Parts: sequence; structure tokens; C-alpha cells
Amino acid sequence: MSSRRARFGVFGVVALLAWGAISVVRPIPERRAGEVISGVRTPAWQERVDSLQRGETVGGVLSRGGLTAQEATEAIGAAATLDPRRLPAGMRITLGGPEGAPPSRISFQLAIDRFLHLTRSDSGWVEHEEVLPWATDTLVVRGEIARTLYDAFDEGATELPPGARSELAWNVADIYEYRLDMSRDLQPGDTFRVLFERRRGPEGTVRIGRVLATNFASGTASIDAIRFESEDGRGRYYDTVGKSLRSAFLRAPLEFRRISSVFGMRRHPILGVWRAHRGTDYAATSGTPVRSVGDGVVVRAGRMSGYGNVVDVRHANGFVSRYGHLRAFAKGVRSGTRVAIGQTVGLVGMTGLATAPHLHFEVLVGGTQRDPRKALASTGGDPLPSADRPAFDRLRADYLALLQRVSTQIADSN
Repeated sequence: MSSRRARFGVFGVVALLAWGAISVVRPIPERRAGEVISGVRTPAWQERVDSLQRGETVGGVLSRGGLTAQEATEAIGAAATLDPRRLPAGMRITLGGPEGAPPSRISFQLAIDRFLHLTRSDSGWVEHEEVLPWATDTLVVRGEIARTLYDAFDEGATELPPGARSELAWNVADIYEYRLDMSRDLQPGDTFRVLFERRRGPEGTVRIGRVLATNFASGTASIDAIRFESEDGRGRYYDTVGKSLRSAFLRAPLEFRRISSVFGMRRHPILGVWRAHRGTDYAATSGTPVRSVGDGVVVRAGRMSGYGNVVDVRHANGFVSRYGHLRAFAKGVRSGTRVAIGQTVGLVGMTGLATAPHLHFEVLVGGTQRDPRKALASTGGDPLPSADRPAFDRLRADYLALLQRVSTQIADSN
């Protein structure tokens, strides 16, 4: 109310002064629309976007952007959550301020969606962290295997950029790594459906969120994977009867994302004769980690004729898994060492009778080489706790219904 009285008071004084001046001051000419009588020019805001070069200090970037050495030191000191000695090369740093004045705002891009802002005030620099939101929606992708899993996702997941399509294929392969070797078990004509979350960042970046449910169908066989979070908050995958997809053995000694090709019986490249090729060869880059397909004890870690560097692991059921042509053994891996499922036992190489980097993988039962696909066939994992079954059954019904949707986009969380 006092401010209104003040405004009326000022208006009254101005009105009286104007009234008293009418007889002695020439009238102010009328102005056309768009004309400016007077005004104060506000300096334009300008920004400089820079990046931290390899071997460069943050102070160097700030000095290049217009701060003095003292101002740069004060700004860095105000960034309590920033360790200037551990910033990655390429980090984007933006300095902004009124045109013609030193920068009054500094922004460090910590991640795609995280920024650390420093704003100059009368008392110094003030730190503020900003997290930008991601948009999430739920999609269904479906496809048919013609050549490889990569090709199928590339053709079926056209709503995703190429990098995200590969990421989704990798995630699905990881889910089924106890049931399917995606590099050799799939056949032309097999079909799949995947229900998953797509996350879109503030700069248009697309990432794959949670895979909620999947289905792979081959002939009369069908394998479902339903994601369910128990009380510990961890998401695990179960089949439709509530058995965990995790079992005693992995289906492949290399992660699917690291395999370039798989080949079986062939003409031996060095001996030059056709020979029965027991086991499977996985072509991969030299140095790719090789993992044990199950818990066990190392019974051999050394040189062995044509295998070159080889590791043999004996498992509880008496099976022995063999990994040949290794470039090197993993640290601590020697005869008698206990290893866990998925633990790295060596690195892909080309020792022994090998002309290119690859892993030779075998499974021996009673000393006889067996087809790994049959020897490592899953018998199913542990069942879901009975207390979780009602919630799982409801979720399973919802997810399986969504997998059958014709529409690609199911829901948008925003």
C-alpha cells in the first residue's frame, strides 16, 4: 500500500509541475510509434565455449577466456566439488559475461546432463550444480534373424540411432548369456521382441534404459525374460515360470559385444588339411578378455602344442573348459587357482597354430571333447521366492501383453 501511495505522490508532483509549465514551455511534439525518446543501452551477453586440452590446466582455459591469473585462482578455489587435477581432456568450459567486461559466469560440463556453474558476486564466486532432466518412454522392438543379431536390430530398431541399436543388442545378449550364445545359437527365421525404456538427453542424446522383457522364438522353442526387482532393489531376469535365467554356466567365453565372428570346422590354416575342428573359435581383437564359463579350479595354465598358451578349468560337474591361443594369462591365474564364473582367465591372442587373433574354446567331458552347445545347455536357475510370486505374476502378465502390441511406442513418462 505504501508503494502505491508513493507512486500516486510522484504522479501528483509530476502532474503539477507539468500543469504549471504549460504556459511557459513549448509543448513536446507527439512522437510516432517506434521512436525512442531516451534509453540506457544494456551490454549484450557474450559467451566463449572452450575445451580443456590434453596436458592443459583449468587456469589456462580461464585465462584464455578473459580472467586474470588471480581471478582464475579464486574461481577454481570456489569450486568445492571440482578437482582441477582430475578433469578429462575435452571437457567443455563456457565463460560468459556482459560484452566488454570480464567473465562473470563459468560453466563446466561434467556430463551430458550435469553442469557446474560458478557465478561472480560481490563476495566472490558462488558454486551451483545443475542436473538436466532426461525424457523416458517405453518402446517395443521386434525383428527376425536373417544374418546376425546386429543386423536384425539395425533393421528392426529404426527409432534408435545406430549406436543405441548396438547398445540394445548388447544388453539383450547379456540378459541371455546363460541361455543363448547370440553368436552361434541363432538361426535364420528366429524372431525376437524386446520391451525397453528409451532415454533422451537434453542435447538429443539417446541411451537405452532398462530392458523390461524380451522373447526369443526359434521353431517351437521360446525363451522369455522378465525383469523383476526384489526387495534389495536389484533387477534380475526370470522366465515365465519364475526361474532365474542365471545358471551354472555361461554360454560363451567372450562377451557378445567383443566377438567379431565365429567359425567351426574348417581347413586348418597352417597344416593345410581338412581336420575335425572340435570346439569353437571366436575371432576377436588381440587382448580381448577371456572369461571362465563357470566356477571351477584351474588345472592347467601353460603351453600346450598347437594350442599355444592354454588354460583348462575343471568345474564341479566334472566338465573341463579349455581356452587356447591366449596372448597372456590373467594375473594370478595358475594351476590350482579357483576362479568364478565370468572371471577373466586370459587374453585373446594367436599363440600356437594360429594365424590371426582368436580364442579356441572347448568343453571336455571325461576327457572327451563335446559340443559346447550341448554340454553347457542350461537346466534353469533358482526359482523366485514364493513371497514375490504374486507381484511377479502381475508384472509378467503386463509385460507379455505389451510385447504383443503392434504399436512401437507404448508410453511416455513425460
